Parts: sequence; structure tokens; C-alpha cells
Amino acid sequence: MFESFYAKLEHLGIVPVVVLEKVEDAAPLAHALMAAGMASAEVTFRTPVAAECIAAMAAAEPDMCVGAGTVLNVEQADRAIAAGAQFIVSPGFNEDVVRHCIEHNVPVLPGTVTPTEVTAAVNLGLKVTKFFPAAQYGGLSTIKALAAPFVGHRFMPTGGVSTKNVEEYLSCPSIIACGGTWMVKPALFADGDFSEVQRIATEAMEVVAKVRG
Repeated sequence: MFESFYAKLEHLGIVPVVVLEKVEDAAPLAHALMAAGMASAEVTFRTPVAAECIAAMAAAEPDMCVGAGTVLNVEQADRAIAAGAQFIVSPGFNEDVVRHCIEHNVPVLPGTVTPTEVTAAVNLGLKVTKFFPAAQYGGLSTIKALAAPFVGHRFMPTGGVSTKNVEEYLSCPSIIACGGTWMVKPALFADGDFSEVQRIATEAMEVVAKVRG
């Protein structure tokens, strides 16, 4: 289940976690990320325009893997899928959301930070889950500890991932990709100039190339 998406996720290496307040920023942000070789975006449902931004990014860059983040309930999941989201990410484990996505064949990455949560995800057939907030829950050491009993399960850490530690994270076999905000912080493009986003994203993808080959 979701094997092709997992392969794509591993190839991507880094998934930028995007918070957009204005729909008009969606297309230029997508262009900047794609120009940097960062062909994905997790648009969070933290703003009222999230669904519109997903649609705008997908339309601007058809080859980009655009998903929805901070999905807390089935209604949000449906709105995201209707807008064109190719995957769903949740900060925690919501069984209703997970089952709904599985039923609709939409890849889902729920947050799991405890053995109980990972067990619940594995029992529903998931092989990859989000690990959030990574820094506050022990980061790489906790991920390695969880990976030991859950053989073959992999994680996407998000929260506290930065240029300082992304290489170390990606070097761990139990990590399929990293989620991050450092290349898409709103302050970087508040003036409408997305060149700094492209520069930082390019540097991040160079790390992926270095680690993953």
C-alpha cells in the first residue's frame, strides 16, 4: 500500500512545510521550489486559504507533489483531496482520517511519537509515519529506538529540522525524508521576492544529493 508514494518520498528527501496566508503567493512559491529541485510541498491547513493554495500550486507546477498538512479531521481531508492534494499529513494519529485516506487510496502520514501510536499505524498497514514535533520528542535518538522493534517502519521527522541537522537525519536508514520550514518561512517572501526561498531550497537539495546520491 502506497509503495509508489513512499518511493517518491524517499527520492524527494525533503518536504517543505508551507504556511500561506495569500493565494497569490502559492504559484510563485511553487515555481521557486521547483527551480531549486524541491519538487514537493506540504501546505498546512493553518490558514483559511489552504485548499485554494494547494490547487494553485498544483496548477502552477503540475509535476510538483503537493500535499496537505495539519489535517485534523475527515472534513479537512476531503477539502484537501478535492483541491488536488496528493498526500495527507496529520500532526497526530487520527484513526478516522487514516482509514478515510486508505479507503480513498490517498497516501497518509499521521504523526506517531510513541510505540502505541506506531503500533496503531502499522496495524492499519502504514509503513511510514510522521514524527512530530521531532526536537521535543527526542529527535534522532527516539526515532532509532522506535525503529528497533518496528522493523522496516520509517519516519518523516518534522519540527526542529534545520540546515544544522538535516544531513544527520537523512543519513539514518529509518528516515525516509524530512519535513522542514526553514526554506519557506513567510518572512523570506513577505516582500514578494522568492529568490531567497530558491537559494535556501537549492542548498537543502544539495544535502539530499550528498546523502542519498
